[in-house]
Amino acid sequence: MSLSARSRSLLLPLVALLLLAGCTSVPDDPAPPRTTRWRPGPGTPWQWQLSGRLDPAVDVPVYDIDGFEHPRSTVADLQRRGRKVICYLSTGAWEEFRPDAGEFPEELLGKGNGWEGERWLDIRRTDVLEPLMARRFDMCRDKGFDAIEPDNMDGYANDTGFPLTAGDQLRYNRLIARMAHERGLSVGLKNDLDQIPALVGDFDFAVNEQCAQYGECDALRPFVEAGKAVFHVEYEVPAGRFCPQARRLGLSSMLKRYELDAWRRPC
Repeated sequence: MSLSARSRSLLLPLVALLLLAGCTSVPDDPAPPRTTRWRPGPGTPWQWQLSGRLDPAVDVPVYDIDGFEHPRSTVADLQRRGRKVICYLSTGAWEEFRPDAGEFPEELLGKGNGWEGERWLDIRRTDVLEPLMARRFDMCRDKGFDAIEPDNMDGYANDTGFPLTAGDQLRYNRLIARMAHERGLSVGLKNDLDQIPALVGDFDFAVNEQCAQYGECDALRPFVEAGKAVFHVEYEVPAGRFCPQARRLGLSSMLKRYELDAWRRPC
């Protein structure tokens, strides 16, 4: 049914009023470009939640959440609450449940990494991986995240199905750091303890799992000595056993469950 000229003239002012009143919804616009990069210092408290309904009320200055699963509005809400927000992504392993999983060629997919639906990536193939990761990093930037946590950054030290070397890993990890910085985002080195001396200058902070359980926390000293945060979790060691050392080293430590839901016990 078409409207007459008179009907349209009466309707247009009403539409304008509705728009002014906020009665229509519009998609999120990309976040504005950044002029400075966030650099968290040692001992900065944090929350890491990758499963379950997000609890935005934890009183800490840093949140680390899944980059795919949360819209820009969630990031903006956390930032209004005074938090910096880290975008969790896997850069070293393929995940079958991600919306871009079909864009990864089969020849890049190696053995499973121990998590259901995940397989190591052939990080030597930067000709294919760089544009794929660039689109993911653009997503983090456009949603307004402050930083990126790139996971599975130590494939060379695991049974991936590919003959990866330490040199391959260094080149790939530096590529990941450069791509984040080009977008104005901070970036953390995830685990990869043996390469910290070579990479501490390329990354803005570190993220570590279970260094206390495996007696490896001293390896993270270069980040703290460089004035950079080490965001650290344990899953199996009681907080009373690892927190004293964590405080001495200047780590940002807490006990979490493996599912990384909202529960936390900070040091």
